[in-house]
Amino acid sequence: MAKYLIIGPSWVGDMVMANSLFKQICQNDKEAIIDVIGPAWSAAILDRMPEVRNSITLDTKHGEWGIATRRQLGKSLQAEQYDKSIILPRSWKSALVPFFAKIKHRIGFHGEQRYFLLNERRKLDKKILNQTVKRFTSLGLSFDQAYPPTTENMPFPQLTIDKENLVTLYEKFSLDENKPAVCLMPGAEYGPSKQWPLQYFREVAQHFIDKNYQVWVLGGPKDKQDGDKIVNGLNNDIAINLCGKTALVDTVDLLSAAELAISNDSGLMHVAAAVNTHVHALYGSTSEKFTPPLTEKKTIHNLHLDCSPCFKRTCPLGHTDCQKKLEPKIVIDKVNKNLRFSSNI
Repeated sequence: MAKYLIIGPSWVGDMVMANSLFKQICQNDKEAIIDVIGPAWSAAILDRMPEVRNSITLDTKHGEWGIATRRQLGKSLQAEQYDKSIILPRSWKSALVPFFAKIKHRIGFHGEQRYFLLNERRKLDKKILNQTVKRFTSLGLSFDQAYPPTTENMPFPQLTIDKENLVTLYEKFSLDENKPAVCLMPGAEYGPSKQWPLQYFREVAQHFIDKNYQVWVLGGPKDKQDGDKIVNGLNNDIAINLCGKTALVDTVDLLSAAELAISNDSGLMHVAAAVNTHVHALYGSTSEKFTPPLTEKKTIHNLHLDCSPCFKRTCPLGHTDCQKKLEPKIVIDKVNKNLRFSSNI
C-alpha cells in the first residue's frame, strides 16, 4: 500500500481527466490512498471520485505565488507521511507543498527549474505524450512504462451521481422528468476562438424544442448572458438557461440525466463524458487529438480547415471560419443519428 499526495490541475476539464490517473493508481495498487490538492472549486468534483480519500484546498488565488501559504500547508501535511507525490502542473510553485511536506519521492515533468523541488524529473515528450490524459497517467507509471503509457487499458474518468440532488434540481427548476433533455454548453473559458456562435446554439435549441425535447443551457455565471441570448424568445417552459444558477457539482447530476450534450471544447464537455452522456464536441481552434472527450459515447464535429488547430485564444486571421462554417445543420444531422428517442425526429 502506498500513500499519494497529488497536486491537481487548475482547470475543470483537466481535473476531470486527472481521474484517469487516480483510477490507474488504484488498479495497480488496490490499497492505495490518494489525497489531492486543488483549488476550492475542485473539492466538489473530487468528492465525486471514489478513488480520492481527501480533497485538500490550497487557499491561494489563481496566479498567486503564495509561498508562505504553501509552506504552511506542506508542514501541516508532514504527519501524513506520504510515500509519493505526483505534481501534474509544470510550474515551480506547484511543487512547493510536497517539498515542504518532506515527501521522499516527488515526481513531475521538467519545468521552471524545479531541480531541487522534484527528485524524479521526467521529460515531457510532446510527440509521445500527445494528449493531456497521457501526460497525467504517465506520471503514475514507472519510468520504463511511461513512454508511451499503455492506452489500451487506460481507464476513462468517471464521476458518481447524487440521485437525491438530481430530484431536488428537477423540483427547484421545474424540469420535466418525463421529457428527454438536451444540454447545451456555450462557454469556453480559454477564449472566443473555441466558441461556436450563439446563434447556432439557438438554432439547435429551436430544433429540439420542435421535436419535443427540453433544452438546458449549462455554464457558470460568466455564461449567463450568452445563455439568455440562446433561450430568449424560445419556449421558456422547456428551454431553460441554468448558467450561473447551479453549482458545478449540480451540472454533474444534470448532465447525467440528459440524453446528450452539445459542447465547445470545455471543462463541462469532460464532465459530460465522465457521466456517460453522449457528447457532441465542437472543435475548431483546438483539436480532439489533444483533449478528446474520454468516452466511447462521443461524436466529434471538426471541419479540419487548413488554418486549424491554431490553439489561440482569438482567431489570428480574424474570421473564426473553423466555427462559423460548422453550420447548425451539419451538427443537427449528426446528432439526430444518435438519439434514443428517434421517433421524435
